[in-house]
Amino acid sequence: MQSPPEFLIRNTLKPGDLGQVAALHGNVYSEEHDFGLGFEAYVMESLLEFYRAYNPKKDRVWVVESEGRMVGFVLLMHRPTNRAQLRYFILVKEFRGRGIGSRLMNEWLEFYRDSNYEAAYLYTTSGLDAAVSLYEKMGFRKISEMKSQNFGVSLLEQYYELISPLKK
Repeated sequence: MQSPPEFLIRNTLKPGDLGQVAALHGNVYSEEHDFGLGFEAYVMESLLEFYRAYNPKKDRVWVVESEGRMVGFVLLMHRPTNRAQLRYFILVKEFRGRGIGSRLMNEWLEFYRDSNYEAAYLYTTSGLDAAVSLYEKMGFRKISEMKSQNFGVSLLEQYYELISPLKK
């Protein structure tokens, strides 16, 4: 039996990373959820927003790489009123179910706590059950949802807040 591919996680952005994050989202969400090209464009636009506001003391990325390619990603983005947003949480299929997502979320929460944010939130869509389960395990709770056609398919956009952040 072949052992699973090795991976590493880094917390720095390198040239080419933003494009890879957008492409990863475009490919995975197209294949697995029938999202259209508009979703990849949305990710590209919002990554530019992140880059322009990037502050290494307030923001952090987690880039998962294996054999020189990006296979996962998540970031914490600072927002007004000392809030943090969780964005772009993704892992390609062959890296799921190995505890990598839990590790990323635990590291995200650790940085969140260490940075003394007062609150956190994220947006997601219906049908991402494994991710939602992980978010809820980490203390996020669904606050609202609304029907949407934003990404070329009918879905429910969902808003989650970190209700009981784990304090140090």
